[in-house]
Amino acid sequence: MSARLATRNAFAGEESPAGSASPRNLADVTDQGRPQGEQARRRADRLFGAAAEPSAPRPARVHAEAPRSVRWAAVVVGIEAAAIAAGALVLLYLTLTSTADSLGRALAEVVMVAAGAAVLGIAAVGLWRVSAWARGPVIVLQLLLAALAYTTAFEAEQPLIGVPVLALVATELYLLATPEARLAFLDR
Repeated sequence: MSARLATRNAFAGEESPAGSASPRNLADVTDQGRPQGEQARRRADRLFGAAAEPSAPRPARVHAEAPRSVRWAAVVVGIEAAAIAAGALVLLYLTLTSTADSLGRALAEVVMVAAGAAVLGIAAVGLWRVSAWARGPVIVLQLLLAALAYTTAFEAEQPLIGVPVLALVATELYLLATPEARLAFLDR
């Protein structure tokens, strides 16, 4: 802090302690000029704040190759996604060519089946890349498919549809439960 501001000086027209009448100089306090080199800020920067300095670049991400069981699990999930997408197309064809009790409910069923196929397809890509988020949705959807396949095979008496789906579900759950698959997802 400058010596002028640290000592008490008299106001303009008053006597200073030293006995001389000198006006107080506030040039250092009232100078609103910007320092040299600083650019004028935009109005948005003044109102909302300027953007932060860019952060350091992220280090390159190391992609470890997926173990064999995880790759096979991704293939099985891809097969399931393709089969469910084909089932959604069949449901759409049956909805459009027949007379449904409720067209809205029938179309909602088609959309739900197609959404399940899309989620499985995305999860298959995630499993192939050994992404940590992919394993949970795959296991949950496998349990749902197991319940639906059991109902189809034994209660609806359609074993030609239900039993192959149960076999795919059992294969998928086994592949994701192998030690190498669990270790691959443990590091993520």
